[in-house]
Amino acid sequence: MRTVRHWPLGAKLSLVAAPFLLVAIFSIAVLVWMSLQLEGGAASVNEAGRMRMQAYRMVLSVGTGDTQALPKQRAEFEASLQLLRQGDPERPLFVPWDDTVRQRFAAVEQDWVRYRDRFAGMMPPSTSTTLAADAAAFASHIDAFVSSIEAHLSRWASLMHLLQVGLMAFAVVGAAVLLYTGYLFVLEPVGLLKQAIHRIQGGDLGARVECTTTDEFGTLATGFNDMSEQLQSMYRGLESRVHEKTAQLEEKHERLESLYEVTNLVTRAVTLDELAAGFTKSVARIAHADGVALRWSDETNRRYLMLASHGLPQAMLEAEHCLMAGDCHCGAPDAPPGARVIPIRAMQPTRMGHCARAGFETVVSVPIRLHDRLMGEVDLFFHAQVDLSEAERSLLDALTVQLAGAMENLRLNALGLEAAVSQERSFLARELHDSIAQSLAFLKIQVQLMRDALAKGDPEQVQHVLGEIDVGVRESYGDVRELLMHFRTRANAEDIEPALMTTLRKFEHQTGLKATLQMQGQGLPLAPDMQIQVLHIVQEALSNIRKHARAGQVWLDVQQQPQWRLEVRDDGLGFSNRDGPPDETHVGLRIMAERAERLGAQFEVLSTPGRGTSIVLTLPSTQKTPVDLSQQAQLA
Repeated sequence: MRTVRHWPLGAKLSLVAAPFLLVAIFSIAVLVWMSLQLEGGAASVNEAGRMRMQAYRMVLSVGTGDTQALPKQRAEFEASLQLLRQGDPERPLFVPWDDTVRQRFAAVEQDWVRYRDRFAGMMPPSTSTTLAADAAAFASHIDAFVSSIEAHLSRWASLMHLLQVGLMAFAVVGAAVLLYTGYLFVLEPVGLLKQAIHRIQGGDLGARVECTTTDEFGTLATGFNDMSEQLQSMYRGLESRVHEKTAQLEEKHERLESLYEVTNLVTRAVTLDELAAGFTKSVARIAHADGVALRWSDETNRRYLMLASHGLPQAMLEAEHCLMAGDCHCGAPDAPPGARVIPIRAMQPTRMGHCARAGFETVVSVPIRLHDRLMGEVDLFFHAQVDLSEAERSLLDALTVQLAGAMENLRLNALGLEAAVSQERSFLARELHDSIAQSLAFLKIQVQLMRDALAKGDPEQVQHVLGEIDVGVRESYGDVRELLMHFRTRANAEDIEPALMTTLRKFEHQTGLKATLQMQGQGLPLAPDMQIQVLHIVQEALSNIRKHARAGQVWLDVQQQPQWRLEVRDDGLGFSNRDGPPDETHVGLRIMAERAERLGAQFEVLSTPGRGTSIVLTLPSTQKTPVDLSQQAQLA
């Protein structure tokens, strides 16, 4: 297997830059070496010029006869020759040797050998003319040596300048090559990657980067392409998930709409027929059924009565109006909970074949249960073979549960209405017994006294009894009016204040007396039945004021905290408690006391002759529930 060699970006850039770097280093080294040579040549020129000066000094010393200075001058000249011959790297001082320079330096050394003894004083002194000519010839050879060095340095300087110009050109070319390489290896891949990123940001998940290299950018491009591919596949999967979730949401939305429709139906339905007919129509539309039958079972689950239907033939309705358990696949009390799919053609035939004759292929039977009690079933008929999903089964079960709850609520409402009617009748009988019945009993006694007086022929007794009968009839008439006014008064489930205001307004209208209501504090509202009893006590107290008090103004003070306390007071005649209870023919106080006793409340009558009367009702701190009150009222 052939292994592909991957060149990293650093290696590529290094390979491109390395030749330029090496050439630059080499050129710099050459320039440094040439500069050192030029510097050493310049120092050798200076040293050669010093030798010429030393030669003239020795000529001058010979001419003047200064023999003491000549040894030192000769030593210095020889030291200069030795320095030029060997060089001095510390200064630096180098003679740029070539053939011409060597020849001319050799001529200088030969001249020095020839003239050294003369300058040293070993030879007879020459004439000044000869000595000057010799010195000029020796200096000319030194000048020729200097000229050869300067010519050599001039060539080196020209080469160095040419190298510097070439190095500058090479630097420009290298910079251009490096820039192009940087663009090719760095900027262009980055630009391609940036374009691909912008395309992905724009929503084009199919954007890819062309992978033409094997360096880091190639690896990055490969990773980017893999990421794009993964994003694209995830997006496709996300789209499928979105479609799936959308379908599920639509299904749940339809289910919620169906539940809302049935909930609205069971809320609005006030009769069983209305509920059953509306439910069958709704279920037929929701389940796309061709026919629906709603059957209700008796207590023993032996018979199923068809309450309502939709889309079924008339003959089938007449034949299956009352279905016995076991006569058909429908109406099976021992069926398991949940919807059952019954293929009509595939099932064993029964003695009732109305479904098959009507052209139905499938029946879906959904039992109606409430608290594990079978109450009936809903049968859905289809002309085609169908099967139910889990969601459809759950929906049908939820709809039947709502139907069962609604029908149970109708039954409970009917029982509640019957109980309310019975309670109202009991209340009416108690009111009649507490007021009008006693007045009628009194009238019955007076009628018997009238008969006795007529039999005795006692006209005074007759007139007295007639007066009593007239008073009794008037009181009975007043009691009847009071009862009618009481029955028209309705309590508020949240606050008793509006009912009290209505009662006082009626009292003012009937009597013309000023009645004032004062509410204090904020307490828990009274139960509706307790409100009614409290209102009756207040109305009875106002009735007594109207009948007996001869008051000019009435006050009703209500205190809600820490417990309910109601006080009805007037500025009427009043009476003395020491005289015993009031006349037994006026049963108002006794009726109020009995009502307060049924409520478990404290009832007080405070009265002073000439200063009015106060009737105080203090309710218990723990109020009784409406159920307790109704049971207590029935027992009373």
